[in-house]
Amino acid sequence: MHLTAYLLLGLKASIALLIFAVGLGSRLKDFSYLTQRPGVMVRSLLAMYVVVPLLAVASVRLLQLPPGVEIALLVLAISAGAPLLPRKLMRLGNEEYVFSLVVFSSLFAIVTVPVWLTVLEPQFTRLDTVDSARVAAVLGKSFLLPLLLGMAGRWLLRDASDRVSDWLLNAVGLVFSGCALALLATHWQLIAATFGLPLLALGGFTLAALAVGHLMGGPDPNDRTALAVTCATRHVGVAMVIAAAAPGPRTAVLIVAYMLASALVIVPYMKWRGRVTPAGLKRSA
Repeated sequence: MHLTAYLLLGLKASIALLIFAVGLGSRLKDFSYLTQRPGVMVRSLLAMYVVVPLLAVASVRLLQLPPGVEIALLVLAISAGAPLLPRKLMRLGNEEYVFSLVVFSSLFAIVTVPVWLTVLEPQFTRLDTVDSARVAAVLGKSFLLPLLLGMAGRWLLRDASDRVSDWLLNAVGLVFSGCALALLATHWQLIAATFGLPLLALGGFTLAALAVGHLMGGPDPNDRTALAVTCATRHVGVAMVIAAAAPGPRTAVLIVAYMLASALVIVPYMKWRGRVTPAGLKRSA
């Protein structure tokens, strides 16, 4: 197996372990938060699955981007869900909203990703369609199964579950970063080709997605922060499945580059929100 394939496998395994760690730190009652607030659910999903992708399509139409960057931007735009930083995000405020949003956004990806691919494919011939069954399989293996196993592990570990969750998030986060950096180093020529307008386009997409979530997050400042970060964080598992349909490693490498580069925008935003956002709702014992 080629080194790139091993690194991509390491990234996917890391994502599954990160979601498992999220499950360890979550409770079943958090799942029902959005079902009891349909207005918040509609606004959140609209921001993630309609407004952000439309912004990406407009950007691609307006900017003359290289084909690989163009496709990577579109793939990222429609691959919403399952943020990789939920634990840190939860500490800023409403934990129930964050967890419920992660779950529902990933479930909706089963429908929305194939729909967007069907709409975009005639306009962008390099963007092959992926059926709902394949998307559902990816979400099941990389998200739902690890999440459920993590929640079961919380019941077994009880009081130690939060400590184990934090340890896993830190340890697996290092593995994920290592695999991502190694992938970028292996294909440094592709990254070098993105400097200039392509890099600005990817960075601008992150800023635009943050702004969409922040503006559509509603009056609660904690919800605004959560939706902003969720809009700007993409589901790597789904994005990689779509990228696999494209020839060569270019799209996959650019997606990983975006994941790391987006942290340069998201982390400062989270620190800023941590300073200006009042203490949010805390989970009862």
